[in-house]
Order: sequence, then C-alpha cells, then structure tokens
Amino acid sequence: MIASTPNPIVFSQAIRRGFAQRCPQCNGSALYGRYLKIRPTCDACGAAVGEIRTDDIAPYFTIMIVGHIIVPMVLWLEKFAAPPTWVHWMIWPLLTTACTFWFLPRVKGAVLGWMLWLGMRGDEQH
Repeated sequence: MIASTPNPIVFSQAIRRGFAQRCPQCNGSALYGRYLKIRPTCDACGAAVGEIRTDDIAPYFTIMIVGHIIVPMVLWLEKFAAPPTWVHWMIWPLLTTACTFWFLPRVKGAVLGWMLWLGMRGDEQH
C-alpha cells in the first residue's frame, strides 16, 4: 500500500508560502504576530501553526545560508581588492547581521511549512 501525502498541501507550496511568511496551509494570513512570534492559528483557515516547534533548525539553516553568501564575498573582495583590515571590519559584521535578520523569519517559515506538510509538531519522541 502506498502511503499518501501527510497533508493535502503541495510540498513546494508549503515551503514557498512559509518562506513568504504566510500560512503554509492556505496562504491566507500572516504567519507571524511579531518578528519571530508565530500566531497560534491561521486567521483564514484555522491551521494550528502555533503548535509547531521549529526550535534550533531554523537558526542552523540560517547560519548555513548566510555563511554560504558572506564567505565567498569576503574571499572575493580579499583576492581582487585586498582592502585594509578595517574595511573588512566595517562591511562584514553589518552585512552578516542584516542577512541573518532578513533570512531568519523566512527560513523559520519555510521549516514550519515543511513540518506542517510532514504532519510534525516538533515534539515527537523516538
């Protein structure tokens, strides 16, 4: 017997909607009440998105994404321009912080969409 999809939403839609900070189930309302505070339920479809715990996976993916953006830029600048150290200290901490703050809620939303699609809540035990 073939297992059916845990949720009737399409996987890629759930990820995209979560990344857009919208309800992964219906795309009908905002996912967050504040910067990273997920609403208890979707205002449009009633999905219990507030019960899903993404915990540390969203920051982990955010660090991985931002690192893969910033490190090549640092190496490229150093190779082709070789600026003084103070230039690096002026650019990279600010850019890294800005990228982190931009990506974190989007990655958390995408992870939440992924978990909703899988039917997980984040408190499963083995």
